[in-house]
Amino acid sequence: MIKAVTGTRDILPGDIPKWNFLESVVISNLSKFNYKEIRTPIFEETGLFARGIGESTDIVSKEMYTFLDRSGESLTLRPEMTAGVVRAFIEHSLDKKQNLNKLFYIAPMFRQERPQAGRFRQFHQFGAEAIGSNDPSLDAEMIIIAYDILVKLGLKNLQVKINSLGIPASREEYKIKLKSYMLPHFDKLSGESKKRFETNILRIFDSKEEQDQKLLIDAPLLIDHLDEESFAHFDKVKQALTLAGVPYLIDPKLVRGLDYYTNTTFEVVSQSVGSQSALCGGGRYDLLIKELGGANIPGVGFAAGIERILLACENEKSLMIGDEKIDLYIVTIEKGLENFAYKTATEFRRKNLITDLDYLSRSVKAQMREANRFNAAFVLFIGGDEFAKGELVLKNMRNGEQLIFGKDELNKICQIIKGV
Repeated sequence: MIKAVTGTRDILPGDIPKWNFLESVVISNLSKFNYKEIRTPIFEETGLFARGIGESTDIVSKEMYTFLDRSGESLTLRPEMTAGVVRAFIEHSLDKKQNLNKLFYIAPMFRQERPQAGRFRQFHQFGAEAIGSNDPSLDAEMIIIAYDILVKLGLKNLQVKINSLGIPASREEYKIKLKSYMLPHFDKLSGESKKRFETNILRIFDSKEEQDQKLLIDAPLLIDHLDEESFAHFDKVKQALTLAGVPYLIDPKLVRGLDYYTNTTFEVVSQSVGSQSALCGGGRYDLLIKELGGANIPGVGFAAGIERILLACENEKSLMIGDEKIDLYIVTIEKGLENFAYKTATEFRRKNLITDLDYLSRSVKAQMREANRFNAAFVLFIGGDEFAKGELVLKNMRNGEQLIFGKDELNKICQIIKGV
């Protein structure tokens, strides 16, 4: 038997209501902040991610699904969305249409990671990007949106972590200080951190190795070496979060895994999903648009993992979504009335009622079981003595009440079902 590829999974009908509810909360909240949806291709030129995310990142160096198409062009299934959104922003000159573009997405991503709880090789994210302003209040807006969505999903064990990576000039000066500190300890670093020492030393803070974290205890911190401009930007972000009532914790070791961040970086973590605790994260990327061939335009954004959020919701039992219901189930009492039942079902569906009927020639008892399984609000009986007299019987499945209508009174039946 052929099964789903390792690291992927099927989202079955029983799970879909939770996904639909989450997506409705996402769309509602982002729309209130005047963000507009954007959809980009699932695959892009490989160079987009290599330039945008950074050659030294784990995503580019280890995790991307890259292939040659028939023309020999190297393409990659998108591992994240920001680079693709920025490419679309540049390609379609969105900055010429309005100064500030506020965009959001809900889409699948692909990374060849080791599968574990809350982490898949095909996974789904929602996120937002605001391109065109370096206002610190937009940094805070991203955090507020993400936090509000998670709270509206009923999650309680949340912690907002923020940090500043400063502008590139101050960050480069800090990297020299950090390298000077780490150099005497180089031989004690893990293999991965030794590589990061040369390629992007800040990423050593991301290491999960205990030996690395011990060596970092007394390391100088970037937040203590920020320039005045970066300090002022970070202070305004904190002020905006305080005004919005969003609790936060400054985490000076939070660097995130992508090379394009400048100034603000943040994560919202949950204590309800085990080791993969980050539900969402993001930050400012004022250099990315120019790096990808656009003008010198600032941006800020975030992305959130849907599978991981739903896992947190499941562990906290926060999504109490009732069973799906249908409006009407049509029960055919006797043979020979299938065409009439089918025509009637079609008419009710065109009147915007969720309607189903029997397609398996089952007994009345079996059809009633099916109506109950679908949580039908009403059952319409077609057949028997009533039908011979030109009548249909409508049963309210909540209270057992039965009403009789003529065959031509479908509009009245529809009004009863809709509660008009």
